[in-house]
Amino acid sequence: MQKRHALQLLAACALGAACATTALAQQVVKIANIVELSGAGATAGTNFKNGVELAVKEINAAGGILGRKIQSATYDTQSNPGVAKGLTQKAVDEEVFAIFGPVFSGSIMVSMAESRRAEVPNFTGGEAASITQQGNPYVFRTSFGQSTSFPKLARYINGKAKTLAVVYVNNDFGKGGRDAIVKLMEGSPTKVVADISTNQGQIDFSAAVLAVKQSNADAVFVYTNEEESARALREFRKQGWTKPIIGETTLTGQKVIELAGEAANGAVAHVGLSVDAPPTQAFGAKFQKEYNYVSDHNGIKGYTGVYVLKAAIEKAGKFDRVAVAQALKNVTFTAKQHPGVLMDVSFDDKGDIDRESFMVEVKNGKQVVVATLPPLGKK
Repeated sequence: MQKRHALQLLAACALGAACATTALAQQVVKIANIVELSGAGATAGTNFKNGVELAVKEINAAGGILGRKIQSATYDTQSNPGVAKGLTQKAVDEEVFAIFGPVFSGSIMVSMAESRRAEVPNFTGGEAASITQQGNPYVFRTSFGQSTSFPKLARYINGKAKTLAVVYVNNDFGKGGRDAIVKLMEGSPTKVVADISTNQGQIDFSAAVLAVKQSNADAVFVYTNEEESARALREFRKQGWTKPIIGETTLTGQKVIELAGEAANGAVAHVGLSVDAPPTQAFGAKFQKEYNYVSDHNGIKGYTGVYVLKAAIEKAGKFDRVAVAQALKNVTFTAKQHPGVLMDVSFDDKGDIDRESFMVEVKNGKQVVVATLPPLGKK
């Protein structure tokens, strides 16, 4: 009898513990931060992670989402698509409500099949146009895709140069950007006269810069990752290049400016997000106070992504992943109603976003906003 009573007591305790665990799971919103903390994407991934964690801290301090606190776990993809896929599967098995990352396009292209299978909303910082062309209803951008940002950039280039050299990194991100800009230049006032591929993690840009100079182009478009962009800028200055150096967000990011030093001055880029733009300056100050360094665009991506999730859950009115994904289709979240999104942001039916953006020039080691561009869809 004593033995039977002991077994019944153990069973009751186990059931009680299981119920307590289930109750705890119901009281929080579990998210996974799957980002590049080492390898070629460490700069981007670390900023993205810190942005996510800052938003989580603020939202929890304000009472959470519909009364539930956010519980966040972070994993390092090592900038490896295979590792990213495995970690996404792990997060799915742990029944997270949403996934943030990866930032690298090549990694999200591989990993998002796992989040789609489980119907988990997946917010990515990847910018390759192909990400949202796969028909995945659960992937959402936290920054412009190339199909949104490049038409704006192309208009700027058309007004600056009759001939253009293109330097790009040979990965999903770089090839997508290269294809987009070359296509946009077709039939435009600007002719592409050099098309130069470089490798991810490339150290020596002397041959690439020499090829640009030999093309006698009026300007060069540089589309590489942050560390590579810094090396390219230093090499352009070393070889005496004085014509315009134009790029997208990764050309003039804070880490690029720090690594390139004076060689970054004069570089011009179209950026979707910048801590030097008026709508995001307050965020920049909070981020710097929290982490003791200046955020780049990836920090803003992560931060606003969490606030977009909050807005979508509130719009759906319930913690249902499918309903939340639907709430992110063909919708606009205003900064007035949802201050954490920082700027009015619209999502289409594919998960692409549209909002204001900026042209910046590096002057005296800082990004200076020289123009504000309206959303692409604004008439």
